[in-house]
Amino acid sequence: MRILFVVLGYMALALGLVGIAVPLLPTTPLLLLSSCLFLKGSPRLHARLLAMPRVGAYIRQFEATRAIPLRAKVLAVVMMSASFVFLIVCVAESWWLRLVLALAAVAVGWHILSYKTAR
Repeated sequence: MRILFVVLGYMALALGLVGIAVPLLPTTPLLLLSSCLFLKGSPRLHARLLAMPRVGAYIRQFEATRAIPLRAKVLAVVMMSASFVFLIVCVAESWWLRLVLALAAVAVGWHILSYKTAR
């Protein structure tokens, strides 16, 4: 089971790092997922992730306060909304798929906004 957690952690980390450059991938949730998976699979890898200069501080802050900085919240909701609008308008052809995408966007946006705002 530990190997599965480590493999999934690396996959989430890779997607999260790609998400820094690609606006359609949600960077922060993927990095938090990798942190959680590494914590279960390998405390050493979790510690290495927290020591990363660019992303470690954000993950440590979230783990300590369970809060998201305002700038990160706004950026996440705006980029996610833009992605979903693109999918709904340009990609989805059936009304039920558009409805599912819209409901997913609302649910994810609500989840992000439900966290406390870090000051």
